Amino acid sequence: MDTESENTAPPQNDKIKVILIDDSSVIRGALSRILTTDPDIEIIGSVSNGEMGVTQARLKQPDIIILDVEMPVMDGITALPKIMEVSPKTKVIMCSTLTAKGADVTIKALSLGAVDSIVKPSSSTETGPGSDFQRDLLALLKNLTRRRKPGIRPAPATGASAQTPSSALADKSEIILRNDPNAYKGKPAIIAIGSSTGGPQALFKVLKNFSGFDIPIVITQHMPATFTKILADHIGQQTGINTHEGEDGMLVENGNIYVAPGGKHMLFEKKADGLHIKTDDGPQENFCKPAVDPMYRSLLDIYGTKMLGIILTGMGHDGLAGAKMLVEKGGRLIAQDEETSVVWGMPGAVAETGLCSAILPIEEIGPWVRKAMML
Repeated sequence: MDTESENTAPPQNDKIKVILIDDSSVIRGALSRILTTDPDIEIIGSVSNGEMGVTQARLKQPDIIILDVEMPVMDGITALPKIMEVSPKTKVIMCSTLTAKGADVTIKALSLGAVDSIVKPSSSTETGPGSDFQRDLLALLKNLTRRRKPGIRPAPATGASAQTPSSALADKSEIILRNDPNAYKGKPAIIAIGSSTGGPQALFKVLKNFSGFDIPIVITQHMPATFTKILADHIGQQTGINTHEGEDGMLVENGNIYVAPGGKHMLFEKKADGLHIKTDDGPQENFCKPAVDPMYRSLLDIYGTKMLGIILTGMGHDGLAGAKMLVEKGGRLIAQDEETSVVWGMPGAVAETGLCSAILPIEEIGPWVRKAMML
């Protein structure tokens, strides 16, 4: 049953406050059953269209809204900017069907400020106790609302050095930047980007600076199949750079962008006529497929020190193992800073291990790379 309380005072507790906006009572019920299993989460609203959702957001100021894409009265893409206006601290997760239309609207929403997306479950068995859907959804909410502890915010020390990665920094309030005099400092031969939660919006901001590059750019963004093809299309539209979803056997050309296909790892192999993509349907790594680590390992075998790695916003630590290998070979790695990351999991993992040559706000990453390209 839809709730539309006029109580203007948000609940005063430390629980994660969530509003569900979906025209399907079945989906709202499935999500509710999952969220109520966690004592740290409280559902403070459940409504059936975007117009009601905007009102709920204004009145209750939730931490999280899970927003359907297609609804009567007001759809998700229309409601999103209104929600962000009336409740600017709320983080919006899009809930989409696994269709080209649903993916297209979802990618648009992610470019407008939604922080992540989930695919609607197709059956009750997908959402049962112990299911991957339950695990992933609860982890997503916890990561999106994790309160930073006092004194933990990193203060990059430009003059500091870490010749080799440190496995345990004594003071996590100070991030040690890598300043290896033997590291490669020339023009990179390829740029390899890893991203997850919050990644699409971050990618758009970074890649708009890459026009005119004469090297390939390859990306692993944690997304399901269908979504990665739409993401590639949107990157091409927003940047003007030829962008492709990677396919098995595809020739990699300079000045082009390649996005790992959802559900497969994107690897590379060198042949007589150039670099080719090799998709791999092997097991997940770091609970992900595609994953950043297999891509990094594959590229390091070909490019070694001339690979430039970039780790953007995302949950977990995918990319950390590959980044360590990159740094050990003498290559360069940069990461998005905590302040501009939706979730400082992946970039935080490489930053706190002393692997990064630079840790930058998202708007400064593109200019840093352009300088590295000597353009």
